[in-house]
Amino acid sequence: MIQLHIQSQETLEEIISKRDGETKIGEKLQYCHSLEAIEKCTAKYIIFGIAEDYGVRANYGKRGTANAWDAFLKSFVNIQENDYNKGTDILLLGYISVTPDDIQYTTPKPILGDVVKRIDKKVAYIVQTIVATGKIPIIIGGGHNNAYGNISGASQALGHAINVMNIDAHTDLRTTDYRHSGNGFSYALSINASKETTLDKYTVFGLHKNYTPQYIFDLFKKHKDRLQYHFLEDTWTTDTSIAQQYATALQFVSQEAFGLELDCDAITNFPSSARTPSGLYLNDVRQFVMHTASQKKCCYFHICEASPGRKKAGQVGKAISYFVSDFIRTHHAN
Repeated sequence: MIQLHIQSQETLEEIISKRDGETKIGEKLQYCHSLEAIEKCTAKYIIFGIAEDYGVRANYGKRGTANAWDAFLKSFVNIQENDYNKGTDILLLGYISVTPDDIQYTTPKPILGDVVKRIDKKVAYIVQTIVATGKIPIIIGGGHNNAYGNISGASQALGHAINVMNIDAHTDLRTTDYRHSGNGFSYALSINASKETTLDKYTVFGLHKNYTPQYIFDLFKKHKDRLQYHFLEDTWTTDTSIAQQYATALQFVSQEAFGLELDCDAITNFPSSARTPSGLYLNDVRQFVMHTASQKKCCYFHICEASPGRKKAGQVGKAISYFVSDFIRTHHAN
């Protein structure tokens, strides 16, 4: 079963750490009784989670991305409500759970891919519903397979293909033999599949030379009018600041409606499905998020591939909370 669980304030009471004289943002967030009811709410930003790791497992990755939503929620509801963080700007919708029958750890990858297809439809419907109201969905958790649902939903709501900025160590443009976390953008682009195009221009920032197959580089060369990449390694070999390099990369997609995808695999030593010892620094990524949020045509934000264990759940939750609050604060100011 793939189900959207609607969040209520009552269910958060036990994880909000209240203090005299202070107000936590979880005490001021907006809530609703159904997905369709968000149209009438005054909040601009709609947060929901995806508690799944089937796409990652189908791509031979490590399970654990299903836990990112809980880690985020426990941290986010406890940030301070103040002049810079306003809970009334935010509606906490809830999260998608995925509990298909008879799925084992040894289940063949293509069968896991069938589950991913079902998740795609649910994610796309929720994102479409939110974007159609003129609000901004912020999606937390799951594998990068969920990019396809985000893109499909946003493009359906807007009536045309959108662009995407992806902060990532990988392109996720693998072949489309079956659905998994490594080919969400392939399906959206329809370069490798006979499907409707939902993604027009696509750029990757922080790409690793060591983990990109040659056939994907060939794909970029063939479709350079629609596809761009920017190597992590190149950010060290120029006098231009990394923030300026990111701003230049963003221009490729930000002239039209676009989404922001942040894969935590791109961040140095971040607990994720493909943790890397060499990547982008977290504070640099915070700058990228803020710069992207300052662009008026950004229509959604997705944070994925975080895989917190028990020992790192608090730190992962805080990091994702920084990304979300940075995005909302900057976007709201513009």
